[in-house]
Amino acid sequence: MTRGMCNSLNRYPVTLDLRFRGLRIRRFNVAKPFASRISSLSNATRCILPAVCVFLFAIEAEAQIQVDLKFKRLQYIAYEPVMATLAITNLAGRDIELHDAEGQAWFGFEVTGSEGQPIAPTATGSTQTPLKIEAGQKVTQRIDLAALYPVHDFGTYHVRAHIYFVDLGKFFYSASRVFEVTDARPIWQQTVGIPDGVAAPGDARTYSLLSNRFPDHTSLYVRVQDRDTGIVYATYSLGRTIAFEQPQAEIDRANQLHVLHCAAPRAWTYSRVGLNGELLGHSSFMETKTRPRLVRSANGEVAVRGGIIEAPAAQTKPARETAPKLSDRPPEMPRDNR
Repeated sequence: MTRGMCNSLNRYPVTLDLRFRGLRIRRFNVAKPFASRISSLSNATRCILPAVCVFLFAIEAEAQIQVDLKFKRLQYIAYEPVMATLAITNLAGRDIELHDAEGQAWFGFEVTGSEGQPIAPTATGSTQTPLKIEAGQKVTQRIDLAALYPVHDFGTYHVRAHIYFVDLGKFFYSASRVFEVTDARPIWQQTVGIPDGVAAPGDARTYSLLSNRFPDHTSLYVRVQDRDTGIVYATYSLGRTIAFEQPQAEIDRANQLHVLHCAAPRAWTYSRVGLNGELLGHSSFMETKTRPRLVRSANGEVAVRGGIIEAPAAQTKPARETAPKLSDRPPEMPRDNR
């Protein structure tokens, strides 16, 4: 560089804006002698670069595991399954294994109630099955939150999922999600005894049909409970229903519940429910020249007469695989906290 060039730099103020990956490090005024400014720039770079590297490493570490939590809807009926969809994305750049360590479960939820009170899980100390996730892979699981936490009382609940990554010794969290627990409008109820030879605890069952109106549709629910002990064996939706059509309900000789309800114009849904809340059968009928209806014969058998079957009755997965133990008895029926 010639003396004239240096004099020119000294005569006219010039600014130099140094950026590193979009991060402004320092703004220099090079109106002073050029050699002095180059020295200052070199010193600043030596000081700032380590800090920038630590900052970028911290961002990378925070993003090693991404946790997403979603609920299908915002409102649930007391004691029905509250299905959460949990997605875990491995951004570590290598295969990882999530597993319990030193008494810390690798997966869990943080649940708080309407007044911000923490909700403890119904069972503690259980181990989680390890989960291996390949680099860049996204694993999705559906979890019934109501089976893990007592979220049966009426009110609003806030939920956040967390993943503990042993390799880093740190937690990764999802965004907080909200859902509300309410109750539906009862439209029919019947209490029956437990027949001899039936594997069902207790002496009686109460079947209830409930109707709940959502923003875009109305659903028909069934609830099976032992009112004497307070145990609710199952609460779940039988599907959409037309509000002005009253569902038909019959009890057969085995004290199982049969329900026929109008799901859409000229479309009917038939369901058969067991004493422990199992959904034993589910099929659809179309109204033709005759309208489907439930008929109970003299010997106590119940069947659908009229219409034409659209989907044959099939064995479906029970709402609950086994009846809950007496130790699983909820403390009381839901109460209105609103």
